Amino acid sequence: MQYSDMLKNKLIQKMTGPDAISASALSKEVDVSQATLSKWLRMAGVGPSYVFPNNAHEYTKMAKITDSKRPNDWSAEDKLKIALEASSLSDEQLGAFLRSKGLHQAHLDQWRSQMLNGLENGFSKKKTGHQIADAKRIQALEKELNRKDKALAETAALLVLKKKVQEIWGDEDNPTTRSNGK
Repeated sequence: MQYSDMLKNKLIQKMTGPDAISASALSKEVDVSQATLSKWLRMAGVGPSYVFPNNAHEYTKMAKITDSKRPNDWSAEDKLKIALEASSLSDEQLGAFLRSKGLHQAHLDQWRSQMLNGLENGFSKKKTGHQIADAKRIQALEKELNRKDKALAETAALLVLKKKVQEIWGDEDNPTTRSNGK
């Protein structure tokens, strides 16, 4: 069903205004699905001068645009800045700060542990002599394992063939009786 831009804007204002109500509550009032209202609300958050498109192609194209970043999409530099800012805040300020950034305490904890792991493991990408020796040993062991797997497969195939030959020709160890009875 097509809704006018004026209705869409009015409903968005009801969901975002000072006495805002949820999309599900508004859905019951105006008989517009909650999913549609939520979609309009997300789309309205794209920019301050957002205007609803009138054709379906532009409408679906606009629905795919999002400016908000998920915590996993943040760059390492942004994560570091947030962690540093958060470390100097009190508990009350921290809660408000996290809400304003759209984060949870778990994100901050995860990012801090990632930073500590990075510092413990070092930033150098160069491998030490021990790591190089381990890598060579692992490669040699994998090569030997591959060779042994091939030998085992060949042995298994030979055993299968030997059994088939015995089924077809019989056992060679059994003496055969000659036609003249000797």
